[in-house]
Amino acid sequence: MYAADIMSRQVITVTPATTLKEAVTLMLEHGISGLPVLNRQDLVGIVTEGDLLRRGELATERHHSRLAQLFGSHEQQAQEYARAHGQHVAEVMTLDPICVRPDIPLQELVTLLETRRIRRVPVVSQGRLVGIVSRADVLRAMLGMLPRSFRPRDDAEIARDLQRQIDRQPWAPQAAIQFAVRDGIVEFTGTVLHEAERTALRVLAANTAGVRRVADNMFWVDPIMGAVIDVAPVVVDSTTAPVRGNE
Repeated sequence: MYAADIMSRQVITVTPATTLKEAVTLMLEHGISGLPVLNRQDLVGIVTEGDLLRRGELATERHHSRLAQLFGSHEQQAQEYARAHGQHVAEVMTLDPICVRPDIPLQELVTLLETRRIRRVPVVSQGRLVGIVSRADVLRAMLGMLPRSFRPRDDAEIARDLQRQIDRQPWAPQAAIQFAVRDGIVEFTGTVLHEAERTALRVLAANTAGVRRVADNMFWVDPIMGAVIDVAPVVVDSTTAPVRGNE
């Protein structure tokens, strides 16, 4: 999957001359956190919620000590003043925003959003804005991939599928756990060294096609002391299964 597959193609944009009031109104009306800034057809910046946190109207602009005012960067102080009191997009926008190509893989795109701590990124092709990808677009893509219906499967088939998945996981304590499948219900027994392993095994089983419910009867053994941690059994209904009463 690529950026082109999930991006929003109808992009709301502003120009450098757009007033701040107009830009904020657009963001609030459409429930978006940022607006690409176009000069004719060229992307020249982006204005986001983060650009508007330090404002004179809110009394949140940055204040420097007298010493910093005297010996600090006057250029930086002037920029901060313009951003805190400017009334047009050109005065507050972030210049040269991070952009991506339509063919960037989704994994690289998510890494970019995460590492740069940004919520949306413009998509540019041949120098022209063709879309924008936000974290909400990533969530919509994920929603479309989540299981939607329950398909009954033979218990033996479920067991083979589940075992193959466990075998592929480097974290799975394969030698210390056992499971059985009956009527679509997976029951785990055995021991794990970390609580996270119990959780991950339940998630793996619940996401296996045909599984209706996961019963976790595993024990957690402290890897240092060797003591068994008293943990209560856990039963989880699969997200792919219909909600049922006690069986």
